[in-house]
Amino acid sequence: MTPSSYPIVRLKPKANARAIRHGFPWVYANELVTDRRTKALTPGTIAILEDDERRQMGLVTVNPNSKIICRMLDRDVTATVDQAWFETRLQAALSLRETLFDAPFYRLIHAEADGLPGVVIDRFGDTVVVQPNAAWAEAGIDALSAAVQSVTGVTTVVKNGSGRARTLEGLDEDMAILSGAVDGPIPVPMNGATYMADLMGGQKTGLFYDQRPNHAFAAGLSRGARVLDVFSHVGGFSLAALAGGAASALAVDGSRGALDLAEAGAEAMGVSDRFTTRRGDAFDTMADLLAEGAQFDVVICDPPAFAPSKQALEAGLRAYERVARMAAPLVAPGGFLGLCSCSHAAEMTKFRGACVRGIGRSGRVGQLIHTGYAGPDHPLMPQLAESGYLKSLFFRLMP
Repeated sequence: MTPSSYPIVRLKPKANARAIRHGFPWVYANELVTDRRTKALTPGTIAILEDDERRQMGLVTVNPNSKIICRMLDRDVTATVDQAWFETRLQAALSLRETLFDAPFYRLIHAEADGLPGVVIDRFGDTVVVQPNAAWAEAGIDALSAAVQSVTGVTTVVKNGSGRARTLEGLDEDMAILSGAVDGPIPVPMNGATYMADLMGGQKTGLFYDQRPNHAFAAGLSRGARVLDVFSHVGGFSLAALAGGAASALAVDGSRGALDLAEAGAEAMGVSDRFTTRRGDAFDTMADLLAEGAQFDVVICDPPAFAPSKQALEAGLRAYERVARMAAPLVAPGGFLGLCSCSHAAEMTKFRGACVRGIGRSGRVGQLIHTGYAGPDHPLMPQLAESGYLKSLFFRLMP
């Protein structure tokens, strides 16, 4: 579609046009005039957004089936969204990552914050995993894939079309290799540890880069320590702790496949003799460990999103409180407890309150010594609270 043929969509008079002009990237369905013509647009259509006085605001992608009916693509209404356009955005993102990291293992594109709304791209050396979580990105996946290869020189592009975000956009689940080949898990060096990323069968893109700085902080607490890593996935905190000199680490997760990858990472690092795993429900396993009289110098809990939406917030906060209440008694006097949340709906004040309540109800008292967020390859878009989803709190539990 050429700029001259873009359809026009228009804000309602009561919509917050000023916020959009100042950088807010979304238009909600109740803010847009949704006449028959707009409702008939194919999801992913690129259009010119006007305010209620017909002043042009920029190019947006439109999905009439989504609560986020428009996503801002470009303030220049004459732009052509093609491979060259993708390459410009990707080159800017790559420049930042190459400034931040000395090896090509990072989040390359973090959606709206990198100018590609709804798109996540994680890089694993010569391979990238693309999550096109918005209809426009799904429609443009071929141009996006070609642009990624052109800009980065990667040889393999994996499309991971799964997850809640795609469901909200009305998109089907779809996993495909768009270019190259994936022969098995990819070893990823991070914080001195080695992680095995399953790009085809693992969670999300195969590895969580966002916790990198929090892994590093926990590793700094772990020299000579006994470490418990609950909701471990592929050994995120436990392998970092072992790389930092932990005496031992126990990884707990409900997925045998994830723990197998953690064990493979430990073997690659040469620390298998200090690493054990335990498969089971996290809450049941913590209860069992307490009954066994187990104690650890460092305990980290990094659960999945208990509050993925505002509707789930109260139940999610109760779950975070329960995690803190069950984990705190497993921390030796003077030891450390790390509690994490990846729920964007649970903002920091509420998450911290749930954690403090849980620690208190366990009979312990904690000093908050560090607050962590996602790493710099997950840049925040200040106008969009959802981009600040990850929170990590580290407490020292008083002797």
